[in-house]
Amino acid sequence: MTAVLPLSGPDRASTASEPSRRAMEQAAEWYALLRSGEATDDDRALWEAWLDGDPDHRRAWRYVEAVSRGFEPLRATPDPRCTADNLWAAHARTLQRRRLLACVAVLAGTGSLGWIAWRHTPLPAAALAWTADHHTATGEVREVVLADGTRVWLDTGSAFDEDYRPHYRRLRLLAGAILVDTAGDPRRPFFVDTPQGRLRALGTRFTVRLGSEETFLAVYAGAVEVSTGSGARSVVRAGQQTRFTVDAVAAAEPADAAREAWSRGVLVARDMSLGEVVQELRRYRSGHLGVAPEVAGLRVFGSFPLRNTDDALDMLASALPIRLRRTLPWWVGIEPADRAAQ
Repeated sequence: MTAVLPLSGPDRASTASEPSRRAMEQAAEWYALLRSGEATDDDRALWEAWLDGDPDHRRAWRYVEAVSRGFEPLRATPDPRCTADNLWAAHARTLQRRRLLACVAVLAGTGSLGWIAWRHTPLPAAALAWTADHHTATGEVREVVLADGTRVWLDTGSAFDEDYRPHYRRLRLLAGAILVDTAGDPRRPFFVDTPQGRLRALGTRFTVRLGSEETFLAVYAGAVEVSTGSGARSVVRAGQQTRFTVDAVAAAEPADAAREAWSRGVLVARDMSLGEVVQELRRYRSGHLGVAPEVAGLRVFGSFPLRNTDDALDMLASALPIRLRRTLPWWVGIEPADRAAQ
């Protein structure tokens, strides 16, 4: 079972601060045993020996403790040297550093000076999303109809602000993804601002999705003009998609219509790898969802519900040579079907 954190190999993590896949599996099993109420004194002694046996074990334990806090109140940990509060604080510091590195901030003005001010805001994305005009929780997909009749669908964990003025209409995408179906208004142009630049809708329906260092755009009707923070410009027409950074716009390629299926609560897989499907499903559920490298490359075809990801996992298990291993209610691993139960 792989970790949610990115891995550079079949077992070891990409950096020393991230636990290995094997350590993650073991930590989840220890946590389940210790919380079951059936652990003996010998079990606790073995757990302590495992914890002290490798720094990677402690990193994995911190991860499991941190994830668990979102699902159930923690009892006193058996190890007085390693309390839940300390474990959570250590993990929270790591999360805070990552949020700051990948933060998405509010565009402060309508022109280049405003964009520069937005780029240098110190506020993390999470804080902006919490106070956004419109936002969704993990697993939630919602439609919003704006004052001019424009329809906006918010993907899971997404947020945007709206700024309607007499001379323009503007959305500021703060997190996640949106699908926009603009209403006509020849007197007021329609903009969507992201960390990498500005989109101007030319009578259109389009999807915008934020990445850590780039914006993804797919146009399904009309056209969208892209203006990056450095001044590069490009027009993306219906049936095309692209990605752009602060400095450049990638060459347009044919748009994948399946990318807007999330607005209907569906994940459409057209020859996706199981690893890619799992990556998408993770965005719609809380807790840990891992996939063993032996099966991550399996090809997947079909449509899967996003509003109930457990059903989606069951569908995958019925169609592929895999099995679901539920170590904890909120900890699911996908393994080869022929792997012996441990």
